[in-house]
Amino acid sequence: MIRLALVDDQELVRAGLRPLAERDGDIEVVGEAADGRDGLALVRRTVPDVVLMDVRMPRMDGIEATRGIVADPALRGVRVLVLTTFDEDEHVFAAIRAGAAGYLLKDVAPADLRAAVRTVAAGDSLLSPAVTARVMRAVVAGPPPSATSPLDALSDREREVLAAVGRGLTNAEIAAELYLSPATARTYVSRLLARLEARDRAALVVLAYESGLVRPGSA
Repeated sequence: MIRLALVDDQELVRAGLRPLAERDGDIEVVGEAADGRDGLALVRRTVPDVVLMDVRMPRMDGIEATRGIVADPALRGVRVLVLTTFDEDEHVFAAIRAGAAGYLLKDVAPADLRAAVRTVAAGDSLLSPAVTARVMRAVVAGPPPSATSPLDALSDREREVLAAVGRGLTNAEIAAELYLSPATARTYVSRLLARLEARDRAALVVLAYESGLVRPGSA
């Protein structure tokens, strides 16, 4: 059972999200909060697997609450999935930098929302296609890479795996494409997370684009 917390300042939104999330029986909503401050307290009290987090809320916004969750060693296993009506670049980038494992817009289909919760709970990262496109365009349009790169110490095979992660491939798909066993693919991804000091796959995706290993349209 996936334990889910809802943090959104609109009561009607929370009331609608609860039955949608719990519909298939494998997700349980363990609590709700109406702002980031209460949301952070809720998460510390219940330690859910996933938090559905709004961005714009009174007292403390979702970005700051996400930072608080990520910075707390006691909440190391908690994953934040940002769900908002706002897709402005500043919010997308701030959520990723704060450590959110996923970013979805509220026009997502109910089945896709449940699938996103499962994906994030399993330890993977998720950005909606529209959000991914915005992030990667901004990364590529940003300043050129420096003379030194954190990728310099990677082996050729590790670079291949990182490029595959950047293209959005799952561990199973990476294994098939690179002729690895699924266990070996998982090991490579775990090693990349540690060596590059990346919190999750979303951070690896950004690194793959920033380094030029992956370009828009190469997926």
